[in-house]
Amino acid sequence: MNEKKLEQNMIDLLEEQQLKLGYMSGEVRLYYPLTSLNHFLETNCDAEEMQRVLFDFADRVKQRLGTLAISHEGERFCLVIPKEGVDYVHANMCPDSFMADLIRTVGTHGCTLEDVLNQFYRHSNRVHVERVGHGEFDYLVYFEDGVPDSFRYCITVEECHVTYHRFTVEDYEEFGF
Repeated sequence: MNEKKLEQNMIDLLEEQQLKLGYMSGEVRLYYPLTSLNHFLETNCDAEEMQRVLFDFADRVKQRLGTLAISHEGERFCLVIPKEGVDYVHANMCPDSFMADLIRTVGTHGCTLEDVLNQFYRHSNRVHVERVGHGEFDYLVYFEDGVPDSFRYCITVEECHVTYHRFTVEDYEEFGF
């Protein structure tokens, strides 16, 4: 079982939220499908077994993320990170991280694909850029060695700006783009 991957994903999502929307102390709800949780934890649990696994996980991350509340309806899980966990993530964020640079860049009016790719290359010289032609998005971009992160960035170039969505490797592959 790889609990570190799930914890890091939760932290990554909280950082992205805080960078996009601003920091606000208070609880945050993250929703995960069972398949994603099984990918992160490298398990093959059904919903009831996953509930038990997540309660154990919550005990191990309590010092950093606070007391998590965990619930599910069918195969959709809700993990509630309390104020203490949100504050922990904010206090430990790096203002010069790739994510901070990317969000600042795409938030700039007139942002271009070149501007976005420059942020990738600023953080690594091992960047995969692939033009795709299926109509869902325009480019697939990621760090070939998983540093600084292993997300798959799906980039769309629009008239006056660029947007992105990011997925874990497993979730991206599951979509079958």
